Amino acid sequence: MIRLRQVAMIAPDLDPVVDELCATFGLEVCFVDPGVAEFGLRNALLLVGDQFLEVLSPVQPGTTVGRLLDRRGGAGGYMVIYEVDDLDTRVEHLAGNGVRVIWAGDLPDIRGRHLHPRDVGGAIVSLDQPVPQGSWRWGGPAWPTLDTGGSAVDSITEVVIGADDPETVEARWWTLQLAEAVRFAPASERGEGIDGVSLRTTDRARVGEQTVIGGVVFTLV
Repeated sequence: MIRLRQVAMIAPDLDPVVDELCATFGLEVCFVDPGVAEFGLRNALLLVGDQFLEVLSPVQPGTTVGRLLDRRGGAGGYMVIYEVDDLDTRVEHLAGNGVRVIWAGDLPDIRGRHLHPRDVGGAIVSLDQPVPQGSWRWGGPAWPTLDTGGSAVDSITEVVIGADDPETVEARWWTLQLAEAVRFAPASERGEGIDGVSLRTTDRARVGEQTVIGGVVFTLV
């Protein structure tokens, strides 16, 4: 099993992007994770059904996020995070196809592996296996009981990844068994990365609406 569970964005300044996401889609911050300080970052998690949008900003120089902000000329998409139920088998398959793990975390209730973007193509991918299945430590302790009735969206349906050679990158993702809830398009002048996110709306009148927030094109479907 593989399922899109979280999409991470990056921004030089966290709060304006979070505020715009909340105002546009009726979302609320469900968690601020102190653990990202390990990477020189701060963040905010927003609940979309049982999936999450995350916004990250650097709080010190020399971070991977800061370098990506410089390389892509500002805010944008950062990481696709999947829930899996067979992490070890998948990591073995990935290693057999030349994919390196650049970060590994093992906690009692979740294990995660970040994959090298050069080995995958298009974007950083994380594979995470929660215990029990369906839980999600990264969303914080309160999200399962939060009332999301005021939200205009209830799921993240697709991530659009810009690639220099979309057909080749898409074929690579299929080979790596990662091509779930993603679509590939030609990269813009900003270079490869996450350029779009589709959200399922609960308001039929808003279907087809597009909004650029934090360098990402959000489409309501």
